[in-house]
Amino acid sequence: MDLLVGRVARAHGVRGEVVVAVHTDEPGQRFAAGATLFAQLRTGERRTLTVAAARQHGGRLLVAFDAVSGRDAADALRGALLLVDSARLPAPSDPDEFYDHQLEGLAAHLADGTVVGVVVEVLHGPGGELLAISRDGGAELLVPFVRAIVPTVDLTAGHLVLTPPDGLLDQPPSATLRADGPSAQ
Repeated sequence: MDLLVGRVARAHGVRGEVVVAVHTDEPGQRFAAGATLFAQLRTGERRTLTVAAARQHGGRLLVAFDAVSGRDAADALRGALLLVDSARLPAPSDPDEFYDHQLEGLAAHLADGTVVGVVVEVLHGPGGELLAISRDGGAELLVPFVRAIVPTVDLTAGHLVLTPPDGLLDQPPSATLRADGPSAQ
């Protein structure tokens, strides 16, 4: 499975560097010299790229690739999605840490076995992570991803256990995430 780690925004300068919009928590690892990425170009073509160098410049990440020299070659990458193969990612060092793709698709149920739904997305907000859980009938439930509410994640069994506080499972079906938190619209 390919995971998005960045998107090429535009070329930078005349030597072939590109500005990358970062979509990973670990840009230092994903864009380290020697790292291999897959570029899904706007044309549908897929290329393998090796990072030659990366640096911060004015709050942006600039990346140079081995096979990309000159502005024209960098311009050809504009809009490309930069991907990594999830099978090549190292396991998190902390057993209580997970990649988003590991959580997405897990069944969510209560301690008594009652099925709540399926994790469809992990949302990263300023207050922490939320699990978006799809329920029967298409309603979506937002659950804070904290140990008190999600005490067990069993990747091997393909599920996680919820111990929700009173009212959490009673979110209105139209609950959506806003900048200031969940609210009904």
